[in-house]
Amino acid sequence: MAAAPDPLVAATRAADLVAALVERGQTVATAESLTAGLLSATIAGVPGASAVLRGGLVVYATDLKASLAGVDTERLGRDGPVAESTAAALAEGASKRCGATWGVGLTGVAGPDDQDGHPPGTLFLGICGPDGTTVTCPAVHGDRWSIRLGGVDAAVSGLLARLTSDSAL
Repeated sequence: MAAAPDPLVAATRAADLVAALVERGQTVATAESLTAGLLSATIAGVPGASAVLRGGLVVYATDLKASLAGVDTERLGRDGPVAESTAAALAEGASKRCGATWGVGLTGVAGPDDQDGHPPGTLFLGICGPDGTTVTCPAVHGDRWSIRLGGVDAAVSGLLARLTSDSAL
């Protein structure tokens, strides 16, 4: 089994993310299910984060994905709360509802039990920005805490990669 993600590494990457967003004059918002606000808290732990972090929606319950983040109820009924389409809609909803340049949506299964046929460690990461919306399914392993930290690390790293892949954004 892989080692648990190091919270200090995630904090360092979050500092890099905040610096990159500040440099570009851009903002970020989150809609988090399996991480339950841990991503927003990690970003907020960086001095100067108030210049870029617009807010976060904790949408742990399925109905809140619709009412707070704006995920279409038909989509939720069809695809379920743990799905690529749901992660994309969460990211888009976070950006729109919080008025941010970038939206990050996280949904998945932290375990210990399967959810809707998905095993623990299933993670869908949606990132919405000026160049569109992407969804990835990063590999995360371990206990609940490790899976949640892995989600945060994947989100910070993923958004940082999007920011640095095209300096024109």
